[in-house]
Amino acid sequence: MPSQTDLTAARTTGSAVESGTGDTAEAPAADQAAGALRAGAGGTWQALRHDVGAMLGLGYIVLVTLVAIFAPVLTSISGWTPYEFDQTAIDPNLGGMPIGPWGGMGAEHWLGVEPGSGRDIFARIVYGARVSMSIALSATALTTVLGVSLGLVAGYFGGRVDLVISRIMDFLMAFPALIFMIAVLSALPASNRSGLLVVVISVFGWPYLARIVRGQTMSLAQREFVEAARAAGASGTRIVFREILPNLRSTIIVMSTLAVPGYIGTEAGLSFLGVGVVPPAPSWGQMIAASVKWYAVDPAYFVVPGVCLFLLVLSFTVLGDRLRAVVDAQEGR
Repeated sequence: MPSQTDLTAARTTGSAVESGTGDTAEAPAADQAAGALRAGAGGTWQALRHDVGAMLGLGYIVLVTLVAIFAPVLTSISGWTPYEFDQTAIDPNLGGMPIGPWGGMGAEHWLGVEPGSGRDIFARIVYGARVSMSIALSATALTTVLGVSLGLVAGYFGGRVDLVISRIMDFLMAFPALIFMIAVLSALPASNRSGLLVVVISVFGWPYLARIVRGQTMSLAQREFVEAARAAGASGTRIVFREILPNLRSTIIVMSTLAVPGYIGTEAGLSFLGVGVVPPAPSWGQMIAASVKWYAVDPAYFVVPGVCLFLLVLSFTVLGDRLRAVVDAQEGR
């Protein structure tokens, strides 16, 4: 039989363990949560590594990104800037047609020259990649910040806040965005056109992400961990950004990846219509527009920027689609 002293010591030890339960369990729980996040990210990467389409798309995206970053170095190696005219590379007797096959491709001009002007296509392609990627990624970043922030606020706080934000989203999503973009950009000055493109694209892009974030926030707001945070006295702002936002990480990454090709296409389309990037700054959409009248006699001038644009949009689309499939499969388990 245990003595009274032993029973008292046991009760004292049990009380000490119970009083320390919150502290001792909190650290393992945090470690488990961090481990789950690392395991999820690692599992996603492992799944994508075995997907040929995703890896090919990612490889092309990385290639275009490096080309855009090192555009000055590449053009210094090629020997031509995107603004230089080479009159010796075109034939004035043929209306400015490039001399040589495939639009003048060769050791002097790796991807040929522009008909009529003689500007180096390779130099304009690499600088055009810088314009397309910078505008698309900047618009995606701004759209993500606006969409996530407003979607979280609308979904969690509800009431009049949700009503106002939802009505703004409905208005912008129902509005003919392309027509408005053309009208606004036509009326604005040509200076700092890249910044204006980012702002205009983002204004009409954030509601699509915000609507998805709002719906998921409304669902997460009813979960036990949010109720526990409320019971512990956490403020609404802390709950939104410390409890709910981390659970939307996968959705935000997938939606942002899928948004990039749309913004690349939007920039190219606006430049094609003459209201995007202003010449002489190079843009793939602008080059395609200029090549329309030459495609019958110099198809290379049309094919080169067209293929570059097509592959970039396709790569982001495939990568985003495969990423969404992997995330959906992980969340379904």
